[in-house]
Order: sequence, then structure tokens, then C-alpha cells
Amino acid sequence: MTPRLIVTDLDRTLLNANHDLDPQTVDTFRALEAQGHHLAIASGRHYRDILAIRDRLGVAAHIISTNGAYLHAPDDTLLLAKRLDETLVRELINLERPKAVRLNLYSDDHWLIDSPMPELLELHAHTGFGYRVTDFDALNGEGIGKVLYIGEPELLSQLEGNVRFRHGERLHVTYSMVDSLEVMAQGVNKGTALQHLLDVLELTPQECLAFGDNLNDTEMLNLAGHAFVMANAHPDLPGQVPRATRIGRHDELAVARLLCEHFGL
Repeated sequence: MTPRLIVTDLDRTLLNANHDLDPQTVDTFRALEAQGHHLAIASGRHYRDILAIRDRLGVAAHIISTNGAYLHAPDDTLLLAKRLDETLVRELINLERPKAVRLNLYSDDHWLIDSPMPELLELHAHTGFGYRVTDFDALNGEGIGKVLYIGEPELLSQLEGNVRFRHGERLHVTYSMVDSLEVMAQGVNKGTALQHLLDVLELTPQECLAFGDNLNDTEMLNLAGHAFVMANAHPDLPGQVPRATRIGRHDELAVARLLCEHFGL
């Protein structure tokens, strides 16, 4: 069988309802690796967060993290890093925002937040990766892959409009969940990182299968020759990736089941 690249999002895609790996998913990915396929995880999560998940999968997968700001090889070599301009980071930190909106920064090594938000840690309980409460006034803005605002959708909508009005041409703005507004450097997304990975592996988009559920998966799904959208996807996503095939839900292990069927596992 000709080797393929299989790339998948994590939350509400590969992971189950508990934001964890199901044993069937682990078995499926190990079987795919045994068949000789290339594997990749593409997420808005921090690299160190994803690393813990990859270790539990037990496969040699590439990692596209922070919505494409970073690409790591299976041996953890950094293949790609596209950080925000430090001046832009400072401007985003200083941008007026509602008190109920939490400001997060993803640096090369850490997840930084302006104030504690314990419910966030529940999403990462299975990896042990957590935030560091930080005084952002003391930061110079260097080494930041993304700025993340977390809050109620109506508050984020207003903030998004302000971000786009002030800096839209210099940024890539998207959502990973309805309460998570993600801001990276212009041209940084999962799709551009995936193209870089395809070039490294000397594969074409037609040799790639991709799975996703939210707006930050748009570019990746449009690039992949075989794109799959979860049944629990953001309602706007299917319209943005019209070639994609709709499959089952993440809490029904739809990714693992489709891969088993597709590759005869």
C-alpha cells in the first residue's frame, strides 16, 4: 500500500468526550504506523501539551502546534517556527478587553495566562500541561506563537472586530472553539504548516487525509486531497470546506472507525 500522510485535529475530533484517547484510537494509529503511513497531529494546543498525547499514542508522529506556528518532527526537531512580531504582541496585550475575557499567550515553552481559570485545566487533565499565571506588563513580546482570548462568544465577537480593524492585515484570526479567539501571525495556520510538512515528506496533497471540526481547521481541510469534517463540527465549517466528507462524531470514535475501514485494519 502506498504510504499516506494522515493528519488530525485533537479536541472534538480525535479525542473522545473526556478529551482523552480511546484504546481503539491508540490501536488504530499504531496499526497505521505499522503499515508505513506518515502520521501528524495538528492542533491549537501547545507543543508540549500535544507531545504528551503523542507519547500515549506511541507513534512517531509529526506535530503541528499552536495552529501552525510550529512544526516538529517525530524526533522533536523543530522544522518550522513562525512567531508573532513582538510589537504586535505588546499591542494585543494592551488592547482593551472585557474583564471576563482571559488573555493567553503561547510561547515556545509555556502557556501564559493573565488570571487563573481552573476550568481550563480540565481540558488538559490527561496531559498534565497547564498554564502559568503571568504579569503581562513585564513581557517584551518576544517568542510568542499565538495570542488567545477566551470568553463568551458575544464578548469575543466585539474583540475580534477590534483586532481585525486595527491589525487585520498583519494577523491570522480564527476560532478553535466558540469561546476561543485565536490570533497568529499573518499566513500562519494549520494549512501552511501542512504544506511545509508535505514538502518535507515529498508527498502531494492528494496523498493526505485530514480530519477536523472547527474553523481553525479550514485551511488544512481545503489543502488535503481527502478531507473529513466531524458531525459535531462548527456549523460554518462544512460551507468553508465544500469538498470535505461528513463523518460521525468525535465521541463515537469516527476518526478511528473511518481509518480502519479505509485502510482495511
